[in-house]
Amino acid sequence: MIDYLIVGSGLAGIGFSEIALKNSKSILVMDNNSQSSSRIAGGLYNPVILKRFSEVWQAQEQLAVMNEFYSVLENKLKIIVDFKKPILRKFFSIEEQNNWFSASDKVALAPFLSTELITKKYSGIDSPHNYGEVLHTGHVDTALLLEKYREYLVSNNLFLKESFDYELLELIPVGIRYRNMEARHIVFAEGFGMHGNPYFKYLPLDGTKGELFIIKAPELNLDVIINTSVFILPLGDDLFKVGATYNWKDKTNSVTEEGKQELIDRIKEIINCDFTIMEHFAGVRPTVKDRRPLVGTHSLHPAIHILNGLGTRGVMLGPSMAKALFDTIENDIPLDYSIDIKRFIPKSQR
Repeated sequence: MIDYLIVGSGLAGIGFSEIALKNSKSILVMDNNSQSSSRIAGGLYNPVILKRFSEVWQAQEQLAVMNEFYSVLENKLKIIVDFKKPILRKFFSIEEQNNWFSASDKVALAPFLSTELITKKYSGIDSPHNYGEVLHTGHVDTALLLEKYREYLVSNNLFLKESFDYELLELIPVGIRYRNMEARHIVFAEGFGMHGNPYFKYLPLDGTKGELFIIKAPELNLDVIINTSVFILPLGDDLFKVGATYNWKDKTNSVTEEGKQELIDRIKEIINCDFTIMEHFAGVRPTVKDRRPLVGTHSLHPAIHILNGLGTRGVMLGPSMAKALFDTIENDIPLDYSIDIKRFIPKSQR
């Protein structure tokens, strides 16, 4: 019998896998590659919601757990995936500047919003109103991280590339049985694939499709991340990742002409140089209407757990949410009610 069978190897799945291994627990991870949102994600981490100039929920705590998590993985896998890089918010008016400085006076936002205007001029971008700098930001190369972590799992016989068949899951007195294996616990970290899960499909996971580009722009000279209506992330060799759109109706991983045109229009609002689209890709983010993750244990089956709903902030949320789930399973530490799936169970059934 192993300790944990983990279904899914995106940011949520590897987050839980790593904390379980760190605590000397035995694991097996299953994935069929059907969910792509973690692999194609922009990978940005940013403690401020720039659209509303508000703090990300529990930003300080998430950053602390996140920094340690990626540092440990970089050493373990012998790769570099965490790139500390400023995020600049391009201002389009004096009014936006004023809103920035008003926000920077708030106690919760003061650690994250610089009060010094960035006046540097970047070739390829007109910026008559300059930029504001968000602090403690950067990006994680999620594609490389997930690829190398899967290689690590495979090399240690901890990975099965196959689809999970819910009909074969049996409940036994000491945990679960799946085919010829037994585990004390099973953790579903399936992203948008949760909609096919009979144990948790009642939860309000409302996937949001995002489309992104890789563009080539030789005249654009950036060593920072620009974030306005879209982000522009420098990758080197005149390549930039740009995204993302938000579509709440289309739940497919297929790129669209509508998404393509929306991204082109938004890019042209920010830069004034030519660019070529090198790649166009899409994925469905596992978002929740109340903007909080889905973490916890099934109300009737104590061996069945979920780690999902990381939405657009999986890089920041994943490590701390994995830790929260592990702590509640192994150490009986209560989950914050705002992330606990119990919030969606009627009080009469809790």
